[in-house]
Amino acid sequence: MAMSKQRGFPRGEGPWPWLTAGSVAISLLMLGALLLLLAVRGLGHFWPAPVTLVELQDGSRFAGMAVKEAPLPGGGGEERLYHTANRDLEGSPWTWVEVATIEAERHPDDLVVLERQRWGAFHGRLMALRGGDDGVEGQRKVGREDALVEGEAAWQSLVARLAELEALRNELARLRDDTILPLASRLADGENATLAAELARAEARLRELQMTMESGEVLLESVDGTRLWQPIEGIVRAQRPNAMSVPDKLAAWGQGVWRFLAEGPRAANSAGGVWPAIFGTVLMVLLMSVLVAPFGVLAAIYLNEVAHQGRMTRLVRIAVRNLAGVPSIVYGVFGLGVFVYGIGGSLDEWFFADTLPSPTFGTGGLLWASLTLALLTLPVVIVATEEGLARIPDHQREGALALGATRLEMLTRVVLPMATPAMLTGMILAVARAAGEVAPLMLVGVAKLAPQVPVDGNFPFLHLERKFMHLGYHIYDTAFHGSDVQAALPLAYATALLLVLVILGLNLTAIFLRHHLRSRHGRLPRH
Repeated sequence: MAMSKQRGFPRGEGPWPWLTAGSVAISLLMLGALLLLLAVRGLGHFWPAPVTLVELQDGSRFAGMAVKEAPLPGGGGEERLYHTANRDLEGSPWTWVEVATIEAERHPDDLVVLERQRWGAFHGRLMALRGGDDGVEGQRKVGREDALVEGEAAWQSLVARLAELEALRNELARLRDDTILPLASRLADGENATLAAELARAEARLRELQMTMESGEVLLESVDGTRLWQPIEGIVRAQRPNAMSVPDKLAAWGQGVWRFLAEGPRAANSAGGVWPAIFGTVLMVLLMSVLVAPFGVLAAIYLNEVAHQGRMTRLVRIAVRNLAGVPSIVYGVFGLGVFVYGIGGSLDEWFFADTLPSPTFGTGGLLWASLTLALLTLPVVIVATEEGLARIPDHQREGALALGATRLEMLTRVVLPMATPAMLTGMILAVARAAGEVAPLMLVGVAKLAPQVPVDGNFPFLHLERKFMHLGYHIYDTAFHGSDVQAALPLAYATALLLVLVILGLNLTAIFLRHHLRSRHGRLPRH
């Protein structure tokens, strides 16, 4: 019998395995491309880029770092964007230049890059340094000729002085956070002569340190010849990137990344680090997990193990699944009305009436943000836990009951340990969603700038009423509400990469714990 000609796809699974494998590969490539973009744009910001001395055909010149190129409107060439800094001298730290008008580009080793607390960065040359203040504040004048240090000696003196200033700033921060603020908080609760004397001594030491910092200034010169005196205490860091070797740049890059992780923000979040935002994000997610886990697990146990499986139970399940699709801003409005104004306002009236009208719990804070996100992620935990409970075979329950266990013992010693991996799956999904939410947090407690973390040495140590910083909101504020978006954009990329890594770290912790419990209690059969 002649075989008929085969039409269409061959027998078997056809092209579907290839399509699914291709979809997974494309998804992984897109994820890798996203992480690579964040890493290059974010981590590359901390690399000491060379400073170019640009001379134009009209005779003018400037010093800056090349950022990007773009075609001219209408074609006919390209223009290049330079970060020229010197906002106090030129008005704008950015300059667009037609590439065709550039006469020459050089990289002199004596060009310095100063990071200042005011006016941003400075690009130019260091001409001289003097170490004292010969007049009152606001009336600085040049002293004796031998008081000036010039040339290479001025650069070495500036580096040493900046190292001393960094140590003084750290001591000031420790004195303010660990001594003065706790003493002032304790004095607010009641008058105490001993505490008042300690606070006076600490404040005297603070003024002494501040006076020590207010000494010395440097003479700077831009490449067009403009000079200015800059107080040394207003300089955060100084570099000569054109004279740095590759090991020096690697060391500077590592120090920049560490400062980004360990310091607080400066200059309206366009400079400095994100440590308060890291701490606030992790603390909020952990507190949210502690709040949502028991309620989600208990609700799933009731729906699957206790409640009568009728029409009402099915309606409740449908409602829970629909709640998972409600926009997050709706939960934020609910948290603002119920948690902040409702419960928080009542707590202020009952326990903090002496501080009214200044609210204590009647305003956004860490507790209300965690409760709002717990409510937001509650349906995810319920659904994941209930699916894990439904996969446990009935003979496991029946066997425990046949051996004489009560229903409570069967649930706590047989069912729940086997369903723990499913519970952790729900927590993983909850953490992944809660850590990236921004919209509800804007209503219930997140702040643009909250340099003090909600944990300190004062009772009750964890201050749930305080506002906090969040990495997601920090990205939003830096990228869209900064005074210089172009300068803050690399920090937004770095913060986005950090947020992804924080979520990945939290999820990996739960995944490893789930794997351990799954290997301990055995895998559940698949339906």
